[in-house]
Amino acid sequence: MATADVTTPMLRSSQESVALAGQLRRLARVATLVAVLTSPAAYFFFRNDDHYSVTKSLIVTAVTVIAFRGLVDLLIRRLIPWPSLFGTEDARLREEDVVNRRRAWTWRFYFRFAALFGGIVTVFWLASGNRSWFGTFTHGLSVIGRLAHSGAFWMQIVVVFFLFIANFLIFMGPMMLMGISQIRGYEPGDAEWGVKLEDVRGQVEAKEEVRRVVTLWQSGEAFERAGGKRERGLLFLGAPGTGKTMLAKAIATGFNSPFVSIPGSGFAQTFIGIDALIVRFLARKAKKLARKWGGQCIVFIDEIDAVGMRRQALGNSRTREEDVIFNAMEATGDVVIENRQWRDKMFELRAPERRSAPAWIERVNQGVFPGMMGGMGQLALNQLLVVMDGIDNPPFMRRFLTNRINSFLDATYIVPRRIGRVSLRLRPPRPLGAQIYFIGATNVPIERLDPALVRPGRMGRHVWFRTPTKDDRVDVFDLYLGKVAHDSELDTPEARDEIGRMTNGYSPAMIDQVCSMALTHAQHDGRAVFSRQDLVEAMTTIESGTAISIEPVPDELRATAIHEAGHALASHVYQTRIEPTRLSVRMRGGSLGHFYGIQQEERFSRWRSDDMASLTMILGAMAAEHVFYGENSNGVGGDVQSTTQLAAYMVGASAMAPEPIQITKSFDDETAEETRERIMKRFEKIGVQIMNRTGGSMYDVDPIKGVLNDRDKRAMAAQIIGQAYIRAYHLMAANKPAIDKIADVLVEQRELYGDDVTKLLKSIPVTKPDVDLTAEETWPQI
Repeated sequence: MATADVTTPMLRSSQESVALAGQLRRLARVATLVAVLTSPAAYFFFRNDDHYSVTKSLIVTAVTVIAFRGLVDLLIRRLIPWPSLFGTEDARLREEDVVNRRRAWTWRFYFRFAALFGGIVTVFWLASGNRSWFGTFTHGLSVIGRLAHSGAFWMQIVVVFFLFIANFLIFMGPMMLMGISQIRGYEPGDAEWGVKLEDVRGQVEAKEEVRRVVTLWQSGEAFERAGGKRERGLLFLGAPGTGKTMLAKAIATGFNSPFVSIPGSGFAQTFIGIDALIVRFLARKAKKLARKWGGQCIVFIDEIDAVGMRRQALGNSRTREEDVIFNAMEATGDVVIENRQWRDKMFELRAPERRSAPAWIERVNQGVFPGMMGGMGQLALNQLLVVMDGIDNPPFMRRFLTNRINSFLDATYIVPRRIGRVSLRLRPPRPLGAQIYFIGATNVPIERLDPALVRPGRMGRHVWFRTPTKDDRVDVFDLYLGKVAHDSELDTPEARDEIGRMTNGYSPAMIDQVCSMALTHAQHDGRAVFSRQDLVEAMTTIESGTAISIEPVPDELRATAIHEAGHALASHVYQTRIEPTRLSVRMRGGSLGHFYGIQQEERFSRWRSDDMASLTMILGAMAAEHVFYGENSNGVGGDVQSTTQLAAYMVGASAMAPEPIQITKSFDDETAEETRERIMKRFEKIGVQIMNRTGGSMYDVDPIKGVLNDRDKRAMAAQIIGQAYIRAYHLMAANKPAIDKIADVLVEQRELYGDDVTKLLKSIPVTKPDVDLTAEETWPQI
């Protein structure tokens, strides 16, 4: 079995690339010194041998020296691989790298043009016979000049242009121009958004994956010699606001090669076929920039799902578990427990409305070309796949001319194909060597994208952007707090950890906004820096809307405090993996108060005990109202809906049954089994009374509708709810002083955040009662 040569050099690190760049700079300086030192010899050659004037000799000598210097640059770049400076912080090296690439491209163009023009002149010189080479050159220039001043010549060009192109431009040009205008090309040094790689926070794994791939893109010759194959495309997957486009901008800023971007909606056009032409134009622009800048170019397609969806409709819309869990935790905004599903759903809800085409195109299609948009996107997708596969193909005209010339020579029967080892035919054209890399970004699930697009060889490397966890948010705050004036108390690790816990579900953009808004609050009060209280006020304003200034009725405010205290106490006792982050009785948005918590650890599964603890926490508010007032308010409506959904999903989708009960004594003369059955019936009776059964759109989706329409499953769900309520009720009854204390602090301060909530709950003694289910006084009337 063949193995790679163990002596093959490995990829250079960033330090080695910087060192190589410095050595190349010294080599270039030596070449410049040699050219300058030999320039006097060139001057005297032109002055004495060719008898040029002093001025002409100086000009020709200068041109010769500069051309020699450009030739040396091309030879150096031909023999030594170009170093990768991706991620390098040395601005001087990066600037020099851009200049050197520009010089290399310019001289490559000049020498190719000179060789082509010199070859044409040589052919005419050989054909003329009696004219010197220089005379042939000047004669050709005079012919070109006469054509340029010929009115008939230009009239023919105008007619041909009008006949073959004007009609297309009249009918299709404006709309195609609108599509092409969305293609943005950035040459090295142009793409400067002020975004660096280190500015992309909270995505450590994604950044490292991208850094590894981009390094191979820019300097992967050793990797290819070892038998590897560079990735052609990257696909960024993640919720809106997680940093996909920002990372693409960081790549454009830090990657010294051209960068072409287009939104996915840019391919949608009024007339069928224009979208395919736009794809061809995109590929042509990328190839042109790649040839100009050393053979590499990145194409970034944002919202690629607008063009890359499956070419056949999936036709099913099933309810996902995260949707049910999100609804169960966020029915009214009263209770929020941050976990991965909650964050993903919140980021999805914050996403702006998506359009597959600009609004004016949709209106034109609906009014003038109805039904035409049904075929939109398919041609663009097909053409994009073809372009990604054929990006390395040799140019069409080269292949065409080579084939025709070789076919003609074969048909003459005179010119043999080869003499010995010397071939008498044109060599097959090679690919241009342009490395075009594609980056796509989308927030839809990968299974909704066309498999042909995301397979290996196209966009086969998938980079997942997660919604920011607490540690990620701390990392983002480290960036943005460093840019604004703030109190030094916010710089301690404890303060940063508390801020990360309080900002449930925040995106980097929201963190940037909250820092700016906090500074606004401080400067409005005449302070130069903002404090923790300013930051907290900005957070609550962004999350829930500006607090309503209406002063609530005292007894209603007290009842709301009891309600929220019930949530907080039940969570403190039974949800040991949840850390409270916010407790409030200020009226914000549509909620009179709210309780927020966060998972202490990122978890991806739940046990029945976890869900039972969640049910107990949700029903804690209703239980507290019954303990203190003997009845409940309509404020428990969202809690009841959440409880119903979660219990139904436990039974219908997760095969969870009510918790087993231990019987130590029986009712009257009943057996233990009969007593257990009676207790379960009493649980069911309470659960049925609590269970939301108002119907409506809430039950038009599976599995909730199926569970509540099934007698046995509904009974089990009711028993689970009854068990959770009994547990919550006795917890509240046994800890009335604790509820009173929490409510008193809430009424006084209105809002508690982060460590303040934790300290309050830990400072109050709490009793976890033992419940005797066979005692009649155990069962409350609700």
